[in-house]
Amino acid sequence: METAQFETDLSLFKYDNLEQLPPAYRDLEEDERTERIEAALDELGDDVVILGHNYQRREIVKHADFVGDSYQLSKEAANADADYVIFGGVTFMAESADIITDDSQSVILPSMEASCPMAGMAEALQVDAAWAELTGATDENIIPITYMNSYADLKAFCAEQGGLVCTSSNAHRAFEYAFEKGDKVLFLPDKHLGENTAHRLGMEDEIVEWDPWDPEGVTAEAAVENDIILWEGYCQVHERFRESHIEDLREERPDANVVVHPECRREVVEAADVVGSTSTITETVESADPGDTWAIGTEIHLAKHLDRWNPEVEVLPLCGDACMDCNAMRQIDPNYLTWVLEELTEGRERNVIEVAPEEKELAQVALDRMLEI
Repeated sequence: METAQFETDLSLFKYDNLEQLPPAYRDLEEDERTERIEAALDELGDDVVILGHNYQRREIVKHADFVGDSYQLSKEAANADADYVIFGGVTFMAESADIITDDSQSVILPSMEASCPMAGMAEALQVDAAWAELTGATDENIIPITYMNSYADLKAFCAEQGGLVCTSSNAHRAFEYAFEKGDKVLFLPDKHLGENTAHRLGMEDEIVEWDPWDPEGVTAEAAVENDIILWEGYCQVHERFRESHIEDLREERPDANVVVHPECRREVVEAADVVGSTSTITETVESADPGDTWAIGTEIHLAKHLDRWNPEVEVLPLCGDACMDCNAMRQIDPNYLTWVLEELTEGRERNVIEVAPEEKELAQVALDRMLEI
């Protein structure tokens, strides 16, 4: 059974044209690299805008024109009058920027290796096959919702099936939209955000986790007996956090507050003081009183940035020395940034991310539906 009406491919093969870092750039020291980046930026001027995701390392963020979460950065790119958008993020973020920017703008992802593992847990081709199972097991109308942290073709798939995209901030409104349009929700790819959203809506008894690749797991027939079907996917960074991290912190630092991302496990979210997106986490620290202490339950680099940017507030990584960075974000090495910028000064575009026209059109529909809620 074929459900998708556009051609797509696994992300592993979709961007096989992206290039690796040339050997001459691999051993640059920070001082030389910084000097060369600044020289290239001076030459390029307003023709280029650099976007730095909150999870990027200091060496990238310090050169960024805008720092923030993925969709916020894409909107900044669309508003910028720049020919070239350098996205210090991962593949799905660069795709989102390509979807909402003008056709005259080129979106460049410095490293070919910056591919989000969670996005790869729900590829459109895989979801298409699973969708046939689910819809074949019920006569009720299922509305698919994909988190922003997904590839463009999955966003397009959701649009095609009457669904939409959501962010971690508006997931609850996306669920409400879906239940107005249909009977059930398939939420992809992050099961933890989906579960936390169901709890927010008082629908925690209506959820099931579904792994279509587990022969001993829940069947499609059993899954559709529930109103909210959560795809078996997760963020490898946020799933590392445990309730014990909060318990240990409260014992050692009873004065500390805890803010975590809704991609964390349910028990972590329940134990935290504040839950929200990277923007919410940032605003929470920025609005804290001098002398306050906040432990951050998200990727380690945002905790480091907030500590550096807010010297009057003590900012701690929630899991201490055990906290790690995002493997995908780490691939945006500042040496890659040096390379793509210097290539632009020579008139050469490297590692351009382009979403196929039909995918782009449908993905925009999914985004537009999100903006309407």
